[in-house]
Amino acid sequence: MGKIITDKPIEPHDGILHHQDGVDLMPANIELSATEVTLVNTMSRETVLRQYLSTVQRDYDYAIVDCMPSLGMLTINALTAANSVIIPVQAHYLPAKGLEQLLKTVMRVKRQLNPGLEIGGILMTMVDSRTTLSRGVIEQIRVAYGGRVFHSEIPRSIRAAEISLEHKNIFEHDKEGRVASAYESFTREVMNLGRQRQKHGPGLTR
Repeated sequence: MGKIITDKPIEPHDGILHHQDGVDLMPANIELSATEVTLVNTMSRETVLRQYLSTVQRDYDYAIVDCMPSLGMLTINALTAANSVIIPVQAHYLPAKGLEQLLKTVMRVKRQLNPGLEIGGILMTMVDSRTTLSRGVIEQIRVAYGGRVFHSEIPRSIRAAEISLEHKNIFEHDKEGRVASAYESFTREVMNLGRQRQKHGPGLTR
């Protein structure tokens, strides 16, 4: 993004790490916060990420952009570049309230910057089905947003927290566990959405 801002040439696979699982990764670091500050005074600042993704689009079926939980310029860039947005929501009161503001931002981006942007779905995460609070929040969100909420729910589990320490993905660390099963179910839902979207036109789903 910095090279696009300063009109410097970009090598085809500059910054991309090739993972053994067959997924390419471009990780961020603390310098990304400085990029957000720079974007404020950049021409066409909302489209910088979209410009970059257009250079690698032909090499991938999907590009997934993971955003921090904020509504800053980097998130606006991601929404402007995306075809679809998946919104993870923790099954607690405050994250559920934040969902309302995020949905308003998505609709604003759709109107002003990216008419093709769609809400792919809302994913309930860190779900503790043993608590009344968690069950109540999930019920409220499902009633309010209906079919936009994925059937899959990602449970809270210490096994999921361990994967960063083990430097493994959840399928390597606990293949038969509840979290791995939930992510597998969620992946099938997302893939089905992708196939439905492809029927209506070509393009990279993000």
